[in-house]
Amino acid sequence: MSSVPVFTSIHKVTFAYKQRLAQIPDEHFQRNPRNGGWSYSEVYQHIFDLSLLSLYELDKCISGHGKQKSTHWISRLVLFFGRFPPLMKLKVPAALGSRVTKISKEEASDMINKFLVQLQPYGKTMELANPLMKTPHPRLGFLNARQWLRFIEIHLKHHLKQLKRIDKSF
Repeated sequence: MSSVPVFTSIHKVTFAYKQRLAQIPDEHFQRNPRNGGWSYSEVYQHIFDLSLLSLYELDKCISGHGKQKSTHWISRLVLFFGRFPPLMKLKVPAALGSRVTKISKEEASDMINKFLVQLQPYGKTMELANPLMKTPHPRLGFLNARQWLRFIEIHLKHHLKQLKRIDKSF
């Protein structure tokens, strides 16, 4: 199974983040919505920080620094359907939530670019990944390189919906 469609989707969604970033008024970027929740700034910082961390885990799988573990059936469903369970508000794990900070639009743009640069080499090396070599995800359990890539795609798409909710609050 080729990873090309997932890479294409990730690039497309990341481009959407870049476009949205340019459209967000500067005065709203770091301001939290009236109804609570994260600001645009915090969403951008979270999504690209976590995407970079996910690339690190993906790289560990490719380089053989994982474990041979099974992937939980619920995680397989999430990866198959390409979305988190509906009607279930997922909270970020505490260890990752503590990493969320407010950043500037310039820092957000830099994070997007850094992610795209670090993603690029995996387009060629993904095919070399041993599907049995896995590293732990805090919610989904053990994932292999392809599954980490799919998680990045799903997570990016999930938070685009959150940005739309923030839009409505202003």
